[in-house]
Amino acid sequence: MDKALVGSAQGLHGTLIVPGDKSISHRSIMFGALAEGTTVIDHFLFSADCRRTLAAFQALGVPITSEGDQVMITGVGFKGLKAPAAPLDLGNSGTSTRLLMGLFSKQPFPIEFFGDASLSKRPMQRVIGPLSKMGAQITATDNDFLPLTIAANQNLNAVEMTISVASAQVKSALIFAALQADGPSKLTESAQTRDHTERMLQQFGGKIQKTGLTLTINPQDHFVAQHFRVPGDMSSAAFFALAATLVPNSELRLAQVGLNKTRTGFLDVLSRMGADLRVENVVSQTDEASGDLIITSSHLHATTVNGAEIANVIDEIPLIALAATQATGITEISDAAELRVKETDRIETVATELRKLGAKIETKADGMIVHGPTPLHAVTNAYVDSHGDHRIGLMLAVAALLSDSQLTLTDAAAIDVSYPNFFADLKTVLD
Repeated sequence: MDKALVGSAQGLHGTLIVPGDKSISHRSIMFGALAEGTTVIDHFLFSADCRRTLAAFQALGVPITSEGDQVMITGVGFKGLKAPAAPLDLGNSGTSTRLLMGLFSKQPFPIEFFGDASLSKRPMQRVIGPLSKMGAQITATDNDFLPLTIAANQNLNAVEMTISVASAQVKSALIFAALQADGPSKLTESAQTRDHTERMLQQFGGKIQKTGLTLTINPQDHFVAQHFRVPGDMSSAAFFALAATLVPNSELRLAQVGLNKTRTGFLDVLSRMGADLRVENVVSQTDEASGDLIITSSHLHATTVNGAEIANVIDEIPLIALAATQATGITEISDAAELRVKETDRIETVATELRKLGAKIETKADGMIVHGPTPLHAVTNAYVDSHGDHRIGLMLAVAALLSDSQLTLTDAAAIDVSYPNFFADLKTVLD
């Protein structure tokens, strides 16, 4: 599906409630399925990815219903899951795939996973290897890719392990497996990653200990159903935050956005570049804070993004690259080789697409160098391409707002993975 993008924006104004957090929505289904009683989730994100998690648990016999943006899950526990009648189609969802590999690694029946062409190219050995050390039996295509099969398994071993890849997905898969192990496990991260799994584990009545970057998890299978509202997704809010920063004459309020400290790295980078951002009406529901972001258009200057900061801005780096095209000076992004194994090789894809609009970007093995500021307009033709990657598609929709060329986005349907209503929301805040 091609989509004509809005260009030459004159300003963004008003108040917008962005969709529910994708990471939290995924995990709410998982913990709701394991809890005793009925969990009620408000402001659930019905994106393509989250629907895959929901459908996977329905296929394993978990009663799940929905009305509007509310989801009701009747938990069955680890031992109440039933063998699915067919392989599970996880579409484009890396979160579903990797977390469920850990959660399903101790079941008395085999489970098969497959996904779309993009997901089938994403590496899974980073999860398979550590889970195998715990006793999980997972057979993947070429030992690294979907389709894969999780064999029936009756025992998982406790481990002490350093997680070599700074990935919340890998960490979360191991936490779910450790909950089912034969003793306490210790998992040490190489860098702090988003901690929604740890927070939600405690919210549902579980226990986990954190000392520095080390987590201690004891076996436990008793969780208590919850009723809570999913805060707005910071990664989705980031697109509008940048749009309001870059489009002149803008002042935009993004209401009830999640402010988890492991997710606000993009705001830190944008502020460092000179963005006019402030936070109001902060509230804390259970362990996840939320608040309103108010963004006013401003001029940006270059920065450097690298090191420990990368883990908490990894999904927003396409946006940082776009911001850098409009900033004064040279912005360098390093230590982000993980971008090469996302839904696309986001280093090359970002550079390719922004160069079509006149950006000056050099790529390197672990990042990119962006020279700014440069005006954005169609250099050769008016088509830009999401490459089937939702975050690339969304970034290009923001870039189009700055262009005096009429741009068309190829494969715009990719955006449905995380933000199905993006274009409708954009329309409501444009002057």
